[in-house]
Amino acid sequence: MTTPTDLAEDAVLQHYRTLPVPERRRVARRASPELRLRLAWVERQIAMDRSPGSLAAVLTEGKEMQAPHLDIIDRVYQRIAAGERLKVMVTMPPRAGKSRRTSRWGPVWYLRRQPDHRFMLASYAAHLADDHGRWVRNTITEHAPTLGISLKYGSQAANRFDIDRRDGGMVTAGVGGALTGRGAHVAAVDDPFKGAEDAGSPTQRDRVWDWWQSVLLTRLEPQGSVLLVNTRWDDDDLSGRLLKEEPEEWIVIDLPALALTADDPLGRQPGEALWPERYNADDYARIRKSVGERVWWSLYQQQPRPLEGGVWQWAWITANRISPAALRGIDLSRIVVAIDPSGGAGGANDETGIVAAGRTADGQYYVLEDRSGRHGANAWGREACLRAVELRADAFVVETNFGGDMTKQVLIQAWQELERQDATAGMPMPRIVEVVAKQGKRLRAEPIAQLYEQGLVHHVGEWPTLETQMVTWLPGMDSPDRMDAAVHALTELADPASTGLGTVAYQDQRLRGRR
Repeated sequence: MTTPTDLAEDAVLQHYRTLPVPERRRVARRASPELRLRLAWVERQIAMDRSPGSLAAVLTEGKEMQAPHLDIIDRVYQRIAAGERLKVMVTMPPRAGKSRRTSRWGPVWYLRRQPDHRFMLASYAAHLADDHGRWVRNTITEHAPTLGISLKYGSQAANRFDIDRRDGGMVTAGVGGALTGRGAHVAAVDDPFKGAEDAGSPTQRDRVWDWWQSVLLTRLEPQGSVLLVNTRWDDDDLSGRLLKEEPEEWIVIDLPALALTADDPLGRQPGEALWPERYNADDYARIRKSVGERVWWSLYQQQPRPLEGGVWQWAWITANRISPAALRGIDLSRIVVAIDPSGGAGGANDETGIVAAGRTADGQYYVLEDRSGRHGANAWGREACLRAVELRADAFVVETNFGGDMTKQVLIQAWQELERQDATAGMPMPRIVEVVAKQGKRLRAEPIAQLYEQGLVHHVGEWPTLETQMVTWLPGMDSPDRMDAAVHALTELADPASTGLGTVAYQDQRLRGRR
């Protein structure tokens, strides 16, 4: 029988939940021993409500590992449970806890928060998805009193179970298999491909795509969310195709083993490890040597590399790469910044290519920087000019097939603006070399690819996006802007008539001091 005292205490506990942390601590210090026990129970409930990682910490008594990249997955679950409709793509390397957080603790936490919702989980194989489902089922059963939910009698299979006295539950399946029954409020897909062989098969990629469209999406509730967590194996894998078909619909959280760019989701600097407490940069260096370049870039860096067969080959790039430190001992006779302006179509790959390159007097070539991106006209003009100032470039090389006069004017205006800001270090504006790409792209690319094959081109550091574009490009495909900019830069540097010493000699002696 519920007494007035019980009701009063329940009201206190409900109010206690709404208080900020400092106030809750003050209440706990003043509480009676009996009430303090109940407040401790409430604190556990508050912690478990917070996130999948927090729930895991409570149920494992602090043994479950937590890290900043797992916090990102936790925040995705928090937003979905709060009612947001999301499509989120998370890519990260193996042994980083992605499956345990996405496919195990995540569903437990979500079903506790939303016991009337249906959770759908798929992986490349039914037995793997069932293993995750079995783990979720057993965890709910083991901790039912603490979680506040339990399973319905007679509906407790590993691949399908329901929450007792509620409408929610979970169903699992292998990618390509059936997902029957009621719709899902959340669909999580954890690694749709088993590995490189699967992802490299056009037939298998089409099979996964057909399953995605005809099975998974048809089971999703109108306001349902999708969480795709995987390793990138191929440019046309599920993630790649989704980003080509509907890039604007997806939140992409790319977490390579070693950070590649300064806009890393975790705020890492390039080269910093994802989870240094488990695998630091030296550990990853050993792994990279063991697994080889293709597996390293796909499985660990989420930058899928193709098999050989295009105009460029990986070995030509990787075998001749040098470090920025090594460049300091090299005298460059010329440096140019090449720009391939965006065509303005607004597509996902609609970038302005900005690539800087240099050469030595003895015919060695160096790709110095790739600053390409989805820049507006003012932004790319300023970026190209800043690179020219920093590198002391003697020329801009600009493709002028579309809007040549405007492209030239953008550079002039950007340079004049930097001069007004005293940001040009007193150097004269680099000459603007206008390129009209009349030849077919293969005819332009192949001579530069031959320089790579001969070991004459060196990438200073790693430029993953540019390099992927090069080795994935095949004749007949549209050539991407980064690759085009690199080809323009190296073509200008390789032209004997463009040395600055012959028919286009600089009168201002801007090359003085270079050999």
